Amino acid sequence: MLELLQEGWHFITHLNETLPAFIADHGNWVYFLLFAIIFVETGLVIMPFLPGDSLLFVAGSLAAIGSLDLFYLMGLLIVAAVLGDNINYWVGRFFGDRITQWTLFGKRLVRQKDLDKTHGYFERYGVRTIIIARFVPIVRTVTPFVAGVGRMSYRNKFLPFDVLGGIAWITLLLLAGFAFGQHPFVQKNYEMVILGIVFISVLPMLIELVRVRFGAKKADA
Repeated sequence: MLELLQEGWHFITHLNETLPAFIADHGNWVYFLLFAIIFVETGLVIMPFLPGDSLLFVAGSLAAIGSLDLFYLMGLLIVAAVLGDNINYWVGRFFGDRITQWTLFGKRLVRQKDLDKTHGYFERYGVRTIIIARFVPIVRTVTPFVAGVGRMSYRNKFLPFDVLGGIAWITLLLLAGFAFGQHPFVQKNYEMVILGIVFISVLPMLIELVRVRFGAKKADA
């Protein structure tokens, strides 16, 4: 079991090496693998550590050399991202009312007033959060679940903006990989480039948090 986990960790942390090897060994099964990883990362709140951004970047770079079909990949992974988020949302919505009954050492883990605050937050700021969260590792996995728990309006807010965010996330990361992934500098400094992608991914959320924080201070002044 430990060896299997180690192999899995090596696979997701060395995608520039392991993904081409997988294509060489298994051919078109790579599309199923990529679909599964994106779906699981966005659809299961307990799996936030999967490498969505780096996976998309590497997949785009492989499309640039003809190992993958860019447009087929784009459509397939957009479906995976949207489907995963929507399942995550409905799981959160299903457990929303039940969460208030969960206890630990005799104390409620989540109080009804906490759910009410969550609902209010997503009704007020949820549209921006749903879109921005797509580009932030871990946050993009948790956000649809929390939106469901908070009973964010599904048809009018969550669904359309989740689709928009999913299209933007998949398209931008694949095209970034397609355009720059095979550049000699990127190939030579792959790990630094991936860290840079993660930093850029987190930056919009940090900016939004700072903006909201300073906005709240101005309102209180």
